[in-house]
Amino acid sequence: MSESSFQDDVLNELGDDKLTEIAGLLGTDVGAARETVAETVGAMTGGLQEKADADDDDGVEVRQAFAEVAQPPLEGVATLGGLGGLLSGGMMAGVLAKVSKPVANAVSKKTGIPAATVSRVIELLIPVLLAVFAKRAAAGKGAGAGAATAGGAPAAAPGAAPAEGGNLGDLLGQILGGGKK
Repeated sequence: MSESSFQDDVLNELGDDKLTEIAGLLGTDVGAARETVAETVGAMTGGLQEKADADDDDGVEVRQAFAEVAQPPLEGVATLGGLGGLLSGGMMAGVLAKVSKPVANAVSKKTGIPAATVSRVIELLIPVLLAVFAKRAAAGKGAGAGAATAGGAPAAAPGAAPAEGGNLGDLLGQILGGGKK
């Protein structure tokens, strides 16, 4: 797997059509839309990492959402809550929705784009972020025993939120690409 940044993966997953749609929302060209998307994604992943590190209910929720994303899809009849839940967003969609308002305000302040417009861009980005999270988690899991963390422990036990900082950091690093780029 090539070492691409999380923002690059999101932009690739977005594709030209969605990027053009975002450019239209922003009233700008595709290049400026690409920069705004990268800025927004960076702010969202930073916000997720910050929340995940918190020792409160938000932190627990974010860690559980990442653990859910990292679970391999179930097979057979059990898929009703597995891949179907992931495709509908599951817990992570709710977590992303919660960080979207502060992110929209921060990106608005930095770029001068109205927060309401940035919020509409974020609405388009959430399904793309979910897809990239799932692909990155699956890519890490696909290595089998090689998906262990640097410390040798599994990235996350299925069904369990990573409670220890090392496991959470490894899981977030695997999905988000090691933090801020």
